[in-house]
Amino acid sequence: MNRQKFLKYEWDAIAGIIAAVIAIILHLLHIVDEHTILLILLALVGLLFINFLRHAEKNEVTAGKVAQTAHRIASIQAAIAPSDVILVGPRHLRAAHEHFLLNLSGETLWFNVCLSMYRTQALFDALLKPVLENTKVTSIQFVLDKAQQQTWQQTVVPMIAACNTTAKIREPLWRDLNNPVSFILGDSQLSGETEALLSFWGAPFMAQTVEHEIPRYIFHVQRRSELLPHLEELVRMVPE
Repeated sequence: MNRQKFLKYEWDAIAGIIAAVIAIILHLLHIVDEHTILLILLALVGLLFINFLRHAEKNEVTAGKVAQTAHRIASIQAAIAPSDVILVGPRHLRAAHEHFLLNLSGETLWFNVCLSMYRTQALFDALLKPVLENTKVTSIQFVLDKAQQQTWQQTVVPMIAACNTTAKIREPLWRDLNNPVSFILGDSQLSGETEALLSFWGAPFMAQTVEHEIPRYIFHVQRRSELLPHLEELVRMVPE
């Protein structure tokens, strides 16, 4: 038998039970009288009381250690500041993008996004359709480079029209955007505050294909991040 397991047995309680059983047997055999049985029972009660006090002390020590551990965990959690920006890698891009769109609400701003990402029906359904079907989103405002006007009219507009959600699509703002920054900005249903999905054109954040660049890494800018006001200011600073 394992020695540690052997030592865990409550031998004082076991000995008391054995003594009580022996006393009862002896009394039934008329070997001991009632006074002796009474003394044995009183001794057993005292033994059990001592055993109770010993365990009560151990329980108090354990409770104190648990409270100290809980206090330390709370202190560590309070010291850890939530991350302002979360980097999303290639394996989670599609899921993170869809999750972000499905949890948007109110007015949304799409700055300098590449419309070639929606060139096929499959990509459109995965990258833009979720926000079109999101009933919590009231408007979608694109701020796009003028060079994408043809792609907008010939490719994106027909697919949007097929979704019967053109009412929430505002007329795009066409600008000369010589800027490597692209983002989607809007309020999150989960946090109730503004968040953004941010990307940068060029290596290493983009992967080059035969036809165009596709995102390799994106950044989920969390609520109350100091970066959010700068993104909003970036839109305002773009000349018409």
